[in-house]
Amino acid sequence: MARRHHYRRRVKETYEIDVTTFLNLMVVLVPFLLITAVFSRLTIVELNLPSTASGPNNSPEGFNLEVIVREDLIELTNGQVVIASIPNKEDEFDLETLSDYIVELKQEYPEQDAASVLMEAQIPYDYLIQVMDIVRSIEVPLENDEESFELVALFSEISVGDAP
Repeated sequence: MARRHHYRRRVKETYEIDVTTFLNLMVVLVPFLLITAVFSRLTIVELNLPSTASGPNNSPEGFNLEVIVREDLIELTNGQVVIASIPNKEDEFDLETLSDYIVELKQEYPEQDAASVLMEAQIPYDYLIQVMDIVRSIEVPLENDEESFELVALFSEISVGDAP
């Protein structure tokens, strides 16, 4: 008679996963992440990007502020006419003079809220943010307190593009 091979059934051992250390980690991480998430704040500035299909902007007021940031100066134009040229001081952009000009232009055209910031390609991104902040608003000290400031809107609708 032929012997048949009888295999013993092996008893499979059941394993239990010890999740205690994982739960300890979660107990510490979850409150930490929730606490730090409260302090991070995201600010979004809505920008208008000019399109080539729209053609020239024919504003009814006839005034369209363009701030053109070049490597050696900042130009303020009315679309075609140069209003002011602000040369660099000591290899840095003269942002204080730019702020003065922007405030003067806002006083002349109080109903105008749109402005374009145009930059050359090699200008660092940080300068774009600084120029946009100056064009958008200014800090004015409160009358009663010299240490407190309030933001006054200047040209709040900003378009961004490449300098011609």
